Amino acid sequence: MPTTEAPTPGAPDNGDDGLWQAGWYRFAKALRSPNFGPRPAGAQTDLIVLHSISLPPGEYGGDAVQRLFTNQLDWDAHPYFQSIRGLEVSSHFYVRRNGELWQFVSCDDRAWHAGASSWRGRGNCNDDSVGIELEGLEGRPFDEPQYETLASLCAAVAQHYPIAHIAGHEHIAPGRKQDPGAGFEWRRLREQLGWNPQMFPPQVTQR
Repeated sequence: MPTTEAPTPGAPDNGDDGLWQAGWYRFAKALRSPNFGPRPAGAQTDLIVLHSISLPPGEYGGDAVQRLFTNQLDWDAHPYFQSIRGLEVSSHFYVRRNGELWQFVSCDDRAWHAGASSWRGRGNCNDDSVGIELEGLEGRPFDEPQYETLASLCAAVAQHYPIAHIAGHEHIAPGRKQDPGAGFEWRRLREQLGWNPQMFPPQVTQR
């Protein structure tokens, strides 16, 4: 699937740095999703939400996730796709098993990744979060290159936005979502990032 270009160098930087331009991360492949909107006025982008996704579930390496996020998925290509027919969703980022990083929505905008959700006393987590999808299946392990890319990405996001919290989809939508699940090594990510444990869900601080 062809990628599209992020904003070109030389445009007004609006306070951006060498890693970011208008909310697009320099080291991600840009593929623009139509599934986004503006963040509410005054929103503080202070939350990172981690997800897992694979289409069909448990199958890796194809382009079905990219097609889903760009409304180009062939709903008849696999029986599972019938259960999500018509779904319009997106995430800011997608980390493949080999660590390859894709971006679909500017972090300055509101991606459609969290759904009905609540965290740190606020609802509608899409309004003020950055969503990161990991190629995988909830409950199963993730690969080393994914942790390396994820740690670098989280650090870069936190340098550019006032990140104070990081949580899984399972934490912001308990009972409705279970990803990234027990196979995700929160301890490893904490050690890689060196962030204050209070930034993480209390459920995972001992994991």
